[in-house]
Amino acid sequence: MGALCSGTLTSMISVQGLTKVYGKNQVVSNLTFDVKPGVVTGFLGPNGAGKSTTMRMILGLDRPTSGVATINGATYQKLKNPLTQVGALLDAKWVHPNRSARSHLRWMAAANGIPAHRVDQVLSDVGLTEVAGKKAGGFSLGMSQRLGIAGALLGDPGVLLFDEPVNGLDPEGIVWIRKFMRALADQGRTVLVSSHLLTEMSLTAEHLIVIGRGQLIANSSVKDFTSNAQVTVRVRSPRLGELQSALASAGLRSVPLPDDGAGPALSLEDVTTDQVGDIAAANGIGLHELSGKTASLEEVFMSMTAGAVEYHGDSSMAYSAQQQAPYGGPPPQGQYGGPPPSQSPQQPNQFGGGQA
Repeated sequence: MGALCSGTLTSMISVQGLTKVYGKNQVVSNLTFDVKPGVVTGFLGPNGAGKSTTMRMILGLDRPTSGVATINGATYQKLKNPLTQVGALLDAKWVHPNRSARSHLRWMAAANGIPAHRVDQVLSDVGLTEVAGKKAGGFSLGMSQRLGIAGALLGDPGVLLFDEPVNGLDPEGIVWIRKFMRALADQGRTVLVSSHLLTEMSLTAEHLIVIGRGQLIANSSVKDFTSNAQVTVRVRSPRLGELQSALASAGLRSVPLPDDGAGPALSLEDVTTDQVGDIAAANGIGLHELSGKTASLEEVFMSMTAGAVEYHGDSSMAYSAQQQAPYGGPPPQGQYGGPPPSQSPQQPNQFGGGQA
């Protein structure tokens, strides 16, 4: 990966009473949490929850209505040589389309007093050495994400923030970034990652901060977050009626399941397979299947944030949409994902341009 070793165990993010109001809309409300070094922290929430706004306030791109966000004990504006202390990827496509990947990073390095040799080092770290001379406007979203990550690493900072870093990556790229984020945390860095890919987040993050409608919902390890999830037990037996009666006599409620080809079965919630197996054995009832399932991170997340979802789709539209675009939308637009956007680029900053 290269020599990425300046992160220290004192580097951290602290958010205290952070609030942001746009007009009459309060998008972040009295948010308080710390992001500690040495672990990947997932930042989760439904669309419109306030994740990007919170990240922008941490990075000094938006001014809080009240509260404070600090990095290493200081607000971003007060950091000395900030890119050597914090790196971020908020918008992968903010790069000037006519600049090469190498020229873009050289400009960033020169503007921030970072040694030029870091440019080729971080390009190698993210796997872009072979395309370093190509114009960034021709990059696919996945390649742009890699370039954005290279920019975040340029100053070798101890604190890193990534907003949806796996967008546009192929399966190999997703696995790469999972390992990469963990390696950064293993070096003692503070790593905050937002994502909508909850299955991937369950494999990447060790700690979670979950928000909804701008308010904190959970701040815990992934293990603790899912530990209170509902457990469902599925059981199948040639004497299913007798088993259901025995379970009822023991105070356990079971629900018949339709035959899925393996035979009729029962479903029970908030019990263990040991309990069901013991009851069956005590009544001399043979079992053909006994399995337990704990809710996934995605299922727990959906349950906990159900009341905080801002935008609801109409599932009845799915069929007609599928009929119109059976293969999932328009065809690809060339090797690197098509031409650059036609609109004029916004005035850039090191994290990704204009308003989120």
